[in-house]
Amino acid sequence: MSSFDYLMQGFAAAATPENLLYALIGCLVGTMLGLLPGIGSTAGIAILLPLTFGMEPASAIIMLAAIFYGTAYGGTITSVLLNIPGEGESAITCIDGYAMTKKGRGGVALTVAGVGSFIGGTVATIALVVAAQPLASLGLMIGPGEFFALVVVGLALLVGLVGRSVSAGIISAAVGMIIAMVGIDPVEGLPRFTFGSAHLLDGISIVPVLVGIFGLGELLHISAGGTIRARSPRLRELVPTGQDVRRAAPAVGRGTLIGTGIGIVPGITSTISSLIAYSTERRVGRHRSQLGSGAVEGVAAPETANNAHANAAFIPLFTLGIPASPAIAVLMGAFLQNGLVPGPQLFQTDPLLVWTVIASLFIGNALLVILNVPLVSVWTKVLAIPFPVLASFVYVFIFVGTYAVNRSVVDIFIMIGFGLVGLAFRRLDLPLAPLVLTLVLGPLLESALRQTLQISNGDFGYFFTRPVSLGLLSLAAVILVLSTIGGRRIKARAHLPTDSEA
Repeated sequence: MSSFDYLMQGFAAAATPENLLYALIGCLVGTMLGLLPGIGSTAGIAILLPLTFGMEPASAIIMLAAIFYGTAYGGTITSVLLNIPGEGESAITCIDGYAMTKKGRGGVALTVAGVGSFIGGTVATIALVVAAQPLASLGLMIGPGEFFALVVVGLALLVGLVGRSVSAGIISAAVGMIIAMVGIDPVEGLPRFTFGSAHLLDGISIVPVLVGIFGLGELLHISAGGTIRARSPRLRELVPTGQDVRRAAPAVGRGTLIGTGIGIVPGITSTISSLIAYSTERRVGRHRSQLGSGAVEGVAAPETANNAHANAAFIPLFTLGIPASPAIAVLMGAFLQNGLVPGPQLFQTDPLLVWTVIASLFIGNALLVILNVPLVSVWTKVLAIPFPVLASFVYVFIFVGTYAVNRSVVDIFIMIGFGLVGLAFRRLDLPLAPLVLTLVLGPLLESALRQTLQISNGDFGYFFTRPVSLGLLSLAAVILVLSTIGGRRIKARAHLPTDSEA
């Protein structure tokens, strides 16, 4: 059966009233969470992960995926109207988006961002449809040694590109790996890191850890803000002019290509795509001299790249079983909670679920445009609610949701403990992304390593006798070395005396 036939079956399943409702809920909740500064897609998915307990796997993943790309649009609203980026990828949008708002053109900026995001996300999803089966077939030919090396490359990229130093990224990844190793040793069958607790024999449940680190930790870190006021654009202010469309179209095209291309690479966040898209407009845009003063290209390019990246990030998850970002890693936790392991095998064991989720990406992107552009006035009213009031509801949901998954008080204490860990990481400026990726991928990484060593009778040299694994491990080493050198140069420049000090 061809990819198109599978996709049509997926559309039939995704378009059922139940799944459409969950996609709608995900888009609405995601947009609302995106409005709250600091609570982005990763924290949003982690907070709502307990809600999916007991749901059908397809419905649960459809809703969480909608939250994932819905938060990006919520962050756009605050960036454009208030100059407050909800997420890192929205920060660059503040430059021209807020400048347009001060000129009375904030509505146009939001419409351009919404349409550009729809185009970028749709094209990236088409790329997923085209690449899904070929890459999944290729993934089936990858042995445990090659899979281990591939995951190491993804972790090297993430460790090297986030945080203030490579060492900080390695510390974060090591903490995540230690958490993932708690429980019964998969080979020896003996308990490890359980400290005599019977509750830990099955390992630390991923839900309280993720909810604690990203949900509770983020809320503890964010200082309670007061009431924010934003003016709601009128309906006629949302319509761009013909000149706006002509200027935005090339930027949307370039942002789509950049976001889709970079989103496929594991470990690179959508912030990088947004920055590169904006930098590209500064170099090749016809009206590049106007960037920074309210140019429509300055909104169209990064917002398109952001959403294209978000949808393209599903390609390595579905085809190779590797999450390309922290938010996708948390989403992968939803798969694992339902006994599903993303990757090429899933196309063989449960193809309808995979293609239903892929089809829902098309539907979700359309829902975001239909709902959010006309409802800008509603979302700006949400911004007027004091943050402590909203946070109190989130706190209640966090505690009740964590308990409901396993009906365990121990899980609540685990969640609180990891909430403090998340707070400590934020205060110490340690990146959380490597932690969550190794937490989710740790068991798979360990399994691939130990399978390879069983095949080679414990010989680590086996990795270097196979061309693919050798090439991937060499690439990971180069990434870490270059990242270390780059980090030292940045620190050296930071310590250089200024002209006034000399």
